[in-house]
Amino acid sequence: MKKLTIIGGCGVIGRLLSKELSTDYDVTIIDQSSCVEHVIVADATNERELFQAIPQDTDVMIHLLNIDMTHDVMNAEEFAKMSDVFWKGTYEMFRSAARLGIPKVIFASSNHVTDRYEKDGCSLLGRDITTEDVPATKNVYGILKFASEQLGRLFHDLTGMSVINLRIGTVVTDEMKELHKKKRAKSTLLSHEDLFAIMKAAIETDVGFGTYYAVSENEKKPWSTSNAKQELGYRPDVNATDILEEDDQA
Repeated sequence: MKKLTIIGGCGVIGRLLSKELSTDYDVTIIDQSSCVEHVIVADATNERELFQAIPQDTDVMIHLLNIDMTHDVMNAEEFAKMSDVFWKGTYEMFRSAARLGIPKVIFASSNHVTDRYEKDGCSLLGRDITTEDVPATKNVYGILKFASEQLGRLFHDLTGMSVINLRIGTVVTDEMKELHKKKRAKSTLLSHEDLFAIMKAAIETDVGFGTYYAVSENEKKPWSTSNAKQELGYRPDVNATDILEEDDQA
């Protein structure tokens, strides 16, 4: 049984994944707060704490650190916090993984790396946005996520560890509420089922390095999942429109 360590496992995505993946994998959660039993409490931006918290026999590390943000570029305090979590914390994670000889890291990136090409969940390019498109973001968050993707590439090149970047779409606890409340979610939803599917595909793949959009098979999704299907074997099974139609018929 592969041993997974989820950093930031008490967030929305972490809670969903830890419950689902624990059926097939040995899962350890590291977080600043104890949301469930057996969480290892540690500050993931402090390399000493993080290094000591990570089980040395980890096979795959999943990095999900997140914070609440206003995306106000003039907010210097928020910028400092974002830099600490999304840049310094990512570096500390990759460095710890390299020191421990962990063979694979799955990094939760963001669709905001290319959000300048998208409006209200629709691509402005006249085609699906791909991972080959030059990053273009509207906020510091997207900049830091892209920089972290490249940091992963550097660690892959220098150490040989496998690094899988997943540019994650809209993941929420209550999908139906989100779909009814926000128009964009109809295009950008990554359902719980498809979240589990792409994460398991990333865990099991032999790909050394890759960047992929993680989104369900929504009718007007703005991002291409072609390389995720071809390289990871990802098979999205959910269409947000179908979910809404089923709800209307209920």
